[in-house]
Amino acid sequence: MKPTLFVLAAGMGSRYGGLKQLDGLGPNGETIMDYSIFDAERAGFGKVVFVIRKSFENDFRDIVLKKYESVIETEVVFQEITDVPRGYTFNPERTKPWGTNHAVLMGKGAINEPFAVINADDFYGKESFEVLAKFLSEMAGKKNEYCMVGYRVGNTLSESGSVSRGVCVVNEKGNLTNVVERTSIEKKGDDIIYIDEEGKEVAIGENTPVSMNMWGFTPDYFDYSLKDFEKFLVERGNELKSEFFIPMVVNDLIVSGTVTCKVLDTSAKWFGVTYSEDRPEVVAKIQKLIDLGVYPEKLYK
Repeated sequence: MKPTLFVLAAGMGSRYGGLKQLDGLGPNGETIMDYSIFDAERAGFGKVVFVIRKSFENDFRDIVLKKYESVIETEVVFQEITDVPRGYTFNPERTKPWGTNHAVLMGKGAINEPFAVINADDFYGKESFEVLAKFLSEMAGKKNEYCMVGYRVGNTLSESGSVSRGVCVVNEKGNLTNVVERTSIEKKGDDIIYIDEEGKEVAIGENTPVSMNMWGFTPDYFDYSLKDFEKFLVERGNELKSEFFIPMVVNDLIVSGTVTCKVLDTSAKWFGVTYSEDRPEVVAKIQKLIDLGVYPEKLYK
C-alpha cells in the first residue's frame, strides 16, 4: 500500500490574499506546492489529500486540482473553526483557525494508511520525499512509530533575515525526544546563532536537525490527536488565538512513552518565501534545480 501525502493548505487564502494569487515561482507559473506533488508522486506516494477552507473549494478545484488529474489521485477535506467534537464549545468571537494539528484531524475520515504531513508553501526537496516515502512504505499495519524529516539548520536559513525553527533534541537511537522552538536564528560570521530565553546568543552546529513541519504518521495518530484536542478545548478553547500545533501532540506522546518518532536526515535544502525579498532567490534556486536536471522545465502539461 502506497503512503498518502496530506497537504496543509487551509491557510492559503489568508496568507496569499486568495488562491488566484498563488505565486508562480517556476518558469511556467509552477507553485511551490506543484513541486511537492511532483516529488511525492515520483517518490512513491499514491494519493494526495488537501485540507482547505470550504469557501475556497471551487477555486481550488479549478485552479489547483485540475493540473494533477492525470498525475495522482487527489481528495479534498475541509477545516473550519466550527469543526470541534460534539459537546465541546469555544469562544464565539474567535476568528482564527485552530492550528496545524486541528488541520491534520480533518483527514481522519479520508486517510486509512501511513501518511505524511507537509505545509503547502514550503519547498522540501526531492531527497526529503524519498526518505519519507521509504519509511512510511514500511509502516503498513504498524502503530506508534512515527517520523519527522530533520533538516540541517544550515540548509534552512534565509539570506533576508532571521528565522524561527523547531530545534530537535535526538537520542542515541535517532529518535526525537523534544522540539524546542528557537527564534532569531541566523548566520553570523562563521557561526549559526539563536537567541535564548535570556536574550543571549547561542551558537549551534550547521547540521543540527530542525523541524520544518514534515512529518510521517500512521492512522492511530488521529485518535491520539482527537483526545488531545478535546483536552485542549477544555483548557484553552475560550482563548481567541490559541492554536493546536503538531509538535504539542507529538511531544506529549513521546514524553508519555506512547510513541517513538524517528528523525530522518535529509541533505535537501529547504526554502520558502519567508520575506518578500526571498522571492527572487527562490525563483533562482528552482531554475538552478531545473538546469541540473532535478526537475523538467514544465512540470504538468
